[in-house]
Amino acid sequence: MAKDHSSHRVNLFTESVIREMTRINNLHDGINLAQGFPDFDPPRELIDAAKTALDNGYNQYAITWGAPSLRQALAEKFRRDNAVIVDPDKHITVTCGGTEAMVSTMLAVIDPGDEVIIFEPFYENYGPDTLLCQGAPVYVKMRRQGDAFVFDPDELRRAFSKKTKAIVINTPHNPTGKVFSYDELKTIGDLCQEYDALAITDEPYEHILFDDETHHSIAALPGMGRRTITVNSLSKTYSVTGWRIGWAIALDEWITTAIRRAHDFVTVGAAAPLQEAAAAGLRFPQSYYRELAQGYTHRRDTMLSILGEMGFDYVTPKGAYYVMTGYPDCGFDDDNDFAIFLSSEIGVTPVPGRAFYHDPESGREYIRFAFPKRPETFAKVRERLSRLADYRR
Repeated sequence: MAKDHSSHRVNLFTESVIREMTRINNLHDGINLAQGFPDFDPPRELIDAAKTALDNGYNQYAITWGAPSLRQALAEKFRRDNAVIVDPDKHITVTCGGTEAMVSTMLAVIDPGDEVIIFEPFYENYGPDTLLCQGAPVYVKMRRQGDAFVFDPDELRRAFSKKTKAIVINTPHNPTGKVFSYDELKTIGDLCQEYDALAITDEPYEHILFDDETHHSIAALPGMGRRTITVNSLSKTYSVTGWRIGWAIALDEWITTAIRRAHDFVTVGAAAPLQEAAAAGLRFPQSYYRELAQGYTHRRDTMLSILGEMGFDYVTPKGAYYVMTGYPDCGFDDDNDFAIFLSSEIGVTPVPGRAFYHDPESGREYIRFAFPKRPETFAKVRERLSRLADYRR
């Protein structure tokens, strides 16, 4: 076919590198540490709640912007965990995962030419989401400083302009594991207020924290309540990445209305029985979240132990379930080449660092591993990565 019938907007970005690495992993029967999903079951109580919902007739459309039971549970959760009071009828939109919540939010608030500030490295959807909405991404680089990634407040200030419509925040952060401090969020919030910009904050890892870190929601900071949209999902906290239940919370009712309009025509609504199960999960006791963090602390430490033994120069994550790392000298100086080699020859699949930068060269020295895995999976990872000794220079 001679004529290119694809749209200009989708030619502005490539397909997901993360999902591409999953396909490569499957070709080589590798251990998938690229895509961030657990290889263990979700809580039994959550599965039982879904079965009960199916048995009790929740098999047709829910209200487009979310089942009342789930929106009420979300309002309770946001007050309890995030110290923000919301109206379940006016401020919450339930979506098909956090991914849809993010793009529906951008469709709701971004006009052509609006600038959207994005910290990089970044979760790979943020740039394409902005471009799909005909916005202009403005990237602010977080740089490695010792055992952490940090941003320069002066560089961030220079990124703001009269064209800035929003800034995207992800804390705890994918891919670096950074947890934004209260002071960092205040710096961001002050700039949002100075430039009349919105904060779109993505917080699916809020309960996966290490080393006594504290999660802060920018929506709770002074002056930020009505100019923040908080995106979250069930996926990571409850180990159900395939359920695709997410939400966007905006205290500005005009923004909520706009999100609901976009959401209505993007997906109509999330799965009704899973929304009922989600409402039950959100009311788990606080002990569930403590045990979740403890379990992930052990997984993180196991993963770091393996990487340290094998010569990887990692950055210690303080939250989420990923680790960004340099890689040992096995004859490769390119992240993509090393990631494919690791998958095809060693049988362990990471994501090349380029997936998280708008300029692939900026990610050249990094790869990312996900570690929501069982002990027996880590044992296999350790054994397979030990084969790198045969390739080391």
